[in-house]
Amino acid sequence: MTNSRQIAGLIGPTAIAMGLSEMLNPHIWAAVTPPITFQAGTMLFVAGLAIVRAHNSWRGDWTVVVTLVGWVALVLGAFRIFFPELAHRTVENSSIPLISQVLVLAIGLFLSFKAFASEVDKASSGRSG
Repeated sequence: MTNSRQIAGLIGPTAIAMGLSEMLNPHIWAAVTPPITFQAGTMLFVAGLAIVRAHNSWRGDWTVVVTLVGWVALVLGAFRIFFPELAHRTVENSSIPLISQVLVLAIGLFLSFKAFASEVDKASSGRSG
């Protein structure tokens, strides 16, 4: 569970920052080109692979979200690497960016809560005992 909290503590705030910054700057999607899509896909692939290698757990609790985020990042990263033009066209003139931003933000909030709320509970129970 500690590994899950540590990874969630990295993914959560990162996803919140990404989701909010993209919502506040919607014009950035106009500047996205297939080479940028390829580069972002490479980084997403590496991040997803790192998560899956460190946390490929399919327990029936909240920690499965960490594993799912890793696998989704791995698959989306591979898609962007192998098909950057198609990935680029998929985002153009659609509601996919807004939907993905809201989803990333929600996952970020959930994982941040799980990572940091449990640490606060553990610290407060340790002080009182």
